[in-house]
Amino acid sequence: MKLRVWAPSLAVVFGLVLGAHAQETERGRKYKPPPPTCKVTVTVLKAYNGKPLEDASVVFHPLKNGKDAGGMELKTNEDGKVTLDMIPVGDTLRLQVLATGFQTYGQDYDLPGDSKEIEVKLKRPQKQYSIYQNHPGNDGQPQGDQKPQDNKPQQDQKPPQ
Repeated sequence: MKLRVWAPSLAVVFGLVLGAHAQETERGRKYKPPPPTCKVTVTVLKAYNGKPLEDASVVFHPLKNGKDAGGMELKTNEDGKVTLDMIPVGDTLRLQVLATGFQTYGQDYDLPGDSKEIEVKLKRPQKQYSIYQNHPGNDGQPQGDQKPQDNKPQQDQKPPQ
């Protein structure tokens, strides 16, 4: 008699356990491994003497489909180096380097492999270019395809009547 009472209950319990196990395998969270990353090492040097530049800001802008995917800023160490290994292989990196007393540097780099070494030589700021000053090879004449502007009215035009 006891078997008749417990048999349906036992069947229901086994059915629930097997059903729950089937749902776990079908609906379980699928693991997707992160993409392989490229180890980017940037060395910042002073252009005039080749010595490392400490405490320069190196800004990494990974580009996804031509759009900026955020920025990460790191400071160079006493050797003028900074390393980042978070950007996926195959992406493009827009690198920007800023340091007090030096010109800002910017360049795009492709990251085809698992490592990339970049050397940046920062220059001191140059004197601002002025069109009002004579420059070597200029002789006071406009350079390139520039022509002096003529403010005279064109002779083919007739005055309004």
